[in-house]
Amino acid sequence: MEIIIIVSVVAIFASIISFFIANKLHNAKFEIYTEKAKAKAKVIEHEAQSLLKEAKHRAKQDFDREFSKKKRELDNKEVELESLVENELLKIKKDRDTAHNKKSEVQALQTGLENLKKVYEEKVKKVTKILENASGLTQKEATTLMIEQVQEENRATIASMFRKEYKLAKDESVKEINNMLSHAVTRYAGEFAAERLINHIPLPDEEAKGKIIGKEGRNIKALEFCLGVDIIIGDIPNTITVSSFNLYRRAISTRTIEELLRDGRIHPAKIEEVYNSVKNEFDSNITKEGEDTILALGITNMHKDLVHLVGRLRYRASYGQNALAHTLEVANLAGLIASQLGGDTILARRAGLMHDIGKALTHDMPGSHVDIGADLCKKLGEPEEVINAIYAHHGHEEANSIESAAVCAADALSAARPGARREVLESFLKRVEEIEAIANSKEGVIKTYAINAGRELRVIVNATLVNDDESVLLATEIATEIEEKVQYPGEIKVNVIRELRSVGYAR
Repeated sequence: MEIIIIVSVVAIFASIISFFIANKLHNAKFEIYTEKAKAKAKVIEHEAQSLLKEAKHRAKQDFDREFSKKKRELDNKEVELESLVENELLKIKKDRDTAHNKKSEVQALQTGLENLKKVYEEKVKKVTKILENASGLTQKEATTLMIEQVQEENRATIASMFRKEYKLAKDESVKEINNMLSHAVTRYAGEFAAERLINHIPLPDEEAKGKIIGKEGRNIKALEFCLGVDIIIGDIPNTITVSSFNLYRRAISTRTIEELLRDGRIHPAKIEEVYNSVKNEFDSNITKEGEDTILALGITNMHKDLVHLVGRLRYRASYGQNALAHTLEVANLAGLIASQLGGDTILARRAGLMHDIGKALTHDMPGSHVDIGADLCKKLGEPEEVINAIYAHHGHEEANSIESAAVCAADALSAARPGARREVLESFLKRVEEIEAIANSKEGVIKTYAINAGRELRVIVNATLVNDDESVLLATEIATEIEEKVQYPGEIKVNVIRELRSVGYAR
């Protein structure tokens, strides 16, 4: 038992000794590794310092090299600039010397000219003295005598020149006066045209303008194409403007747009539908207005076509005077005059009502309203006195009855009444009518619209009769004929529109 205890103690003692020995060995190794690491760190630090010194040395060398290069370039630029400045100074000096030499030459020439002038004056004095001695006259007397002789010899020429200059001055004064008048008229032309050639249509709101224009301008193009007027979308709030010289067309267009705005549905198909409805309504109203007019005048047994044309006169103007108002005025005055002279009052009123009936058709066919009215009345069985009054009121025939003479006098009285007529508007309307008549006379033309104050002519042709090439030729022919027959300012654009429509029905 003791042996076992001894062995155990020895073993424990040996283990403790072994642990201490191992610990010592481990500490010794750690110190060795630490020393090695410190040595390596010193080597690395030394190498880093060497590299840093080498990099600084290399950077200094590069900087010195670049600095030397830039310095050489700067020195070269300074040399070039000095050379350039020196050359410019030499050039300026040379130019100054040249200018100085030129100035000396000019002064020498001026001195020479003055000397020559003195010599010339001396010679002229000598010649004048010789002439005075030879003629026995002084220079002033000779000049006066010569002028008198020339005036006497050229008196007729001077008189002719005076008459020519006087006529020229007179013509120029007339031209200048006309020019002043034209400028004065120009100041008031806009208001005058606005008053008689446009209608303003109020809109419920600004969004309505967008509906009138439509997508990509589709609706406004369809409106202008169908109605034959200019539609102006301006800056006036909640308002659009309808412009046309044709009162009837403008009235239909105004009502059509108002109906479309009231309905709210605006598209090309609806535009045509409303336009046709409004046109039929206007035709009915025109007929009724014609009937009311002849009933008020006490006239009976008149053809229905003439009654309809009487109503259409409300949408026609002559020299700025409404044709129907003028016609009623003439009819009543003619009736009064005929009754005082012992003529037929009703027949005189009838002749007065018919004397300008041709004006209701001048927008639709070419020719004088006198010939159109007379031919129509002959065709529809009007009395001879009526036909004679139509011809006589413009001097185409002599008045052969009291009724005809009464109509001529009444027409002159109505036209001469102060403020009744304006020539400016009538000349414009006549020009536009002539332009439309030229286009309507061409083969294949369906409709013509003079728009944009007569500066543009829109011609609708039958697509089955006129092809694309012929439409180009037709536009040229119309433009050429307008140039030859119509007097107009500026230029007129002729648009020939060819449209083919096909209709089918699904049942």
